[in-house]
Amino acid sequence: MRGVVFDGRKVDVVDDLEIRDPGPGEVLVAVAAAGLCHSDLSVIDGTIPFPVPVVLGHEGAGVVEAVGAGVTHVAAGDHVALSTIASCGACAECNRGRPTMCRKAIGMPDRPFSRGGEPLYQFAANSAFAERTLVKAVQAVKIPEGIPLTSAALIGCGVVTGVGAALNRAKVDRGDSVVVIGTGGIGLNVLQGARIAGATKIVAVDSNPAKEAVARQFGATHFLESVEGVKSILPNGADHAFECVGRVELIRAAIDLLDRHGQAVLLGVPAATAEASFTVSSLFLDKSILGCRYGSARPQRDFALYAELYGEGRLLLDELVTATYPVEDFAKAAGDAEAGRVARGVLTF
Repeated sequence: MRGVVFDGRKVDVVDDLEIRDPGPGEVLVAVAAAGLCHSDLSVIDGTIPFPVPVVLGHEGAGVVEAVGAGVTHVAAGDHVALSTIASCGACAECNRGRPTMCRKAIGMPDRPFSRGGEPLYQFAANSAFAERTLVKAVQAVKIPEGIPLTSAALIGCGVVTGVGAALNRAKVDRGDSVVVIGTGGIGLNVLQGARIAGATKIVAVDSNPAKEAVARQFGATHFLESVEGVKSILPNGADHAFECVGRVELIRAAIDLLDRHGQAVLLGVPAATAEASFTVSSLFLDKSILGCRYGSARPQRDFALYAELYGEGRLLLDELVTATYPVEDFAKAAGDAEAGRVARGVLTF
């Protein structure tokens, strides 16, 4: 079968991948579509260290092909969006409703794929850039068949991360003010999360003026090309500032833009060893710096909620898909993503 493989030096679209059958508690999914997220590119450029060889991709949707023993919530033929959180369901964090903090879901990649007899790692417990992938049952979330799979794929990373950061982590409330730095796939979803939450002033910041129209479509009430103009709109600062780029100087900017009791939420991914600085005294008025993993989500709950909001016309999914590419055109899709020409490019099988 076809898939996108990174061997530590180069990326190839191959056609000789193999995958094992599902075991107990596992689901085999025929992937229909997978969004190209910057996290995939960050594995290639070394920003995210990951063992190789690895099958890339982590934002996918498809149709269940087979299930292992004990799996009852999905069956062959069901449409599913795929989560990257292979949580155990039994630890203290899972029982507290924090599956993104499950220690068994972090840092222990499996190798369900093989090629020429050599095992290959699975990226983010998902590897959606393959015609078929194998996930834990908890990662396969049933969705209505009326959602196009090219759109549903984006629920599994960009939507759950961005919307979840606004709703679950920051807990944006009615009347709040929000600044979103960076309006790529994650930033656009923070914007619509803030809109859904009822924020009244939502300031999008991006150095590319061509992104203004789509930022406003997703919820921005103001658009700026630089953080320097934010104080003219929010003279007291923002209740919430989201950094969605992964640059340390923008992390500092997000902190400096906060009002009293404000929160800076970090979503962009800088290099693993990157350090950021800030003035300590700037936090003494009850300000906070928050990390956020995967939108602080509970995927089985949140994916269903986002599908419902989509059906009501309150959550935009189709509008996120700027372009689709056959998997063989991965290089073109990656080039368009790196150049900022797409909100989200989606690979199809």
